[in-house]
Amino acid sequence: MEDIIAEFISYLRVERASAELTVEAYEHDLAIYLRYLTNPAFGCPIAPAQSFSQVTRTVVVDFERYLKDGLHYAPSTMARILSALKTFHKFLVREGYSTVNPTETVGLPRKPQHLPDVLSVQQACRMIDLFCGDTPRELRDRAILEVLYGCGLRVSELCGLDVDRVHLNDGFLLVMGKGSKERVVPISGAAERALGAYLSEGRPLLARATQPTSAVFLNARGGRLTRQAVHALVRKAGQAIGVDNLHPHTLRHSCATHMLEGGADLRVIQDMLGHADISTTQIYTHVQRAHLVEEYLHAHPRAH
Repeated sequence: MEDIIAEFISYLRVERASAELTVEAYEHDLAIYLRYLTNPAFGCPIAPAQSFSQVTRTVVVDFERYLKDGLHYAPSTMARILSALKTFHKFLVREGYSTVNPTETVGLPRKPQHLPDVLSVQQACRMIDLFCGDTPRELRDRAILEVLYGCGLRVSELCGLDVDRVHLNDGFLLVMGKGSKERVVPISGAAERALGAYLSEGRPLLARATQPTSAVFLNARGGRLTRQAVHALVRKAGQAIGVDNLHPHTLRHSCATHMLEGGADLRVIQDMLGHADISTTQIYTHVQRAHLVEEYLHAHPRAH
């Protein structure tokens, strides 16, 4: 069973050319699945299973219950794992490892519709303006915050950005997004100035001749900056303005929401953020509407 999972992971990498983060998520989710199927302690009715062909719809439903009651996973996490199982079992049928797909009629848990957290324009500007030093690291940190907020990048896209993908004179970045899809993201104003200052004055001092790298954002050892380091920076920046546990994705949400409030077209925001479906982008219209209600309740003399 481990060999079949390894074959599936190889299929994702080679034939589907899935992003490495996607592959890692599948590996993690299928490891949980395999552990459930082969260890009787977790309550699986066929454990220890010898083959994936033994799995029935009842087993999949029991596994879903285990995710909810045993591991206490959120509906969004459960939906991701069950989606991975659906793809995996389709692969098993196609490759002849199984004759039926037990996940075919299993629905995904409904995700609760949470509006994304966003900063106000004043909070975002005040936070970034606190990072105003001129050391290489300070220039880098300001550029990171400006690009996350100014361009709406995902943290993985920011860390994966290479120097030859930065075209400041033409006002755009070439970003590799989800599913290895490349898109053009505009950059100008404060984000362009901060990134330009870092590339000309900060990055050369962080780069090491002994281990050259094409990465834009470098750590103190001259290597590519990690997602964990960016998360730590954003968390620190949030604490500086009294916002606990600020996440890089909040800056992406803030970018989109503030653009919409400024009059940007929803399709433009969709292209900029790299959303495959316009419905994903439409969540920001709800955020804008919620903000409008808050402003009304705060400002109108007869709102209460």
